Amino acid sequence: MHAPHLFVDISAHGFGHLAQAAPVINALAARVPMLRLTVRSGLPQAKLHERLRCGFSHLEARSDFGYVMLDAMRVDLAATAEAYRRQHADWEQLVDEEARFLADLRPTLVLSDVAYLPLAGAARAGIPSVALCSLNWAELFAHFFAAADWAPPIHQQMLAAYNSAEFFLRLTPGMAMTDLQRRRCIAPVAALGADRRQALRRQLACHANERLVLIAFGGIDTRLPIADWPQTTGIRWLVPQAWRLRQANTADFEPLGLPMIDLLRSVDAVIAKPGYGTFAEAACNATPLLYVRRQEWPEQDCLIEWLHAHATCAEIGEAELRAGCLQPALADLWQRPQPRPPLPTGADEAATALMPWLAAAATPVGDPPSAP
Repeated sequence: MHAPHLFVDISAHGFGHLAQAAPVINALAARVPMLRLTVRSGLPQAKLHERLRCGFSHLEARSDFGYVMLDAMRVDLAATAEAYRRQHADWEQLVDEEARFLADLRPTLVLSDVAYLPLAGAARAGIPSVALCSLNWAELFAHFFAAADWAPPIHQQMLAAYNSAEFFLRLTPGMAMTDLQRRRCIAPVAALGADRRQALRRQLACHANERLVLIAFGGIDTRLPIADWPQTTGIRWLVPQAWRLRQANTADFEPLGLPMIDLLRSVDAVIAKPGYGTFAEAACNATPLLYVRRQEWPEQDCLIEWLHAHATCAEIGEAELRAGCLQPALADLWQRPQPRPPLPTGADEAATALMPWLAAAATPVGDPPSAP
């Protein structure tokens, strides 16, 4: 009997790709106890351990960059265009190197969220691969750069890589992905947190009528001028430690020692940009959410439409956010009835789709594999 080996490539373009991939990996690990897992990601190992409930080998590297960001809301298009031209100038060599790397690693299956280089390398090495995400870089690339004369060959290489996968598991909510020949739509993927509201409030010595509001921009550094905000009564802002705020109405969330998903479930509201991880987790954990639109980010429309159908949420303007004029919008959220949270069954759907390869690898020698 051979231990199936899953190689997972997780983009470090924010934390949302890990929020998507981790529930799927955890579902697979529960079904295949002998699963051997290798994770390649530029994310901190501590962040991976927070989300993954199984042992894994970590290769600290990045096979995609996604988009060069000025902050959580704005893309640096010039730097992004240059990065794509630089990467694809040696595309065939990169694919050859990736194929050799994967051939040496000998995984049973490659899973990518959502870099396309490992898919192209796996195809060249003859290793099955699957993509998983609510977006793909080819569709975003076409949105931003389709009119550029240098763009079509790069876009075709990106599409060919995505279409070389066995299939693309397109999460709900997600972009249309009409250019992908083998997309399969699955339900939302999100972790469910533990409600630690009372313990959190004791830890922070909250007053009885004080509300906790988490400010989370998904791993892309964006600092808000909270020191300049008007004084609020009855709200404690939970903020990243890196902001170095020392105010009575703020608290750093990292020293609280809670997994982010438990923290999100235990607060009274979250403030965020449109991103799959935070949107899906807020909806599925019944946490009200205020969001500020990103500048020219085509994925956000489908996320926002879905969120309004499944969660208590509202849009705020960037000027309102930076000025700290948030109390009226929050008060309105807290007066609304909470809709029934959606069920995040997509992780089990994804695990079922991936099991034929992993189950076949785990079959004792001499026993025929079960039919997919």
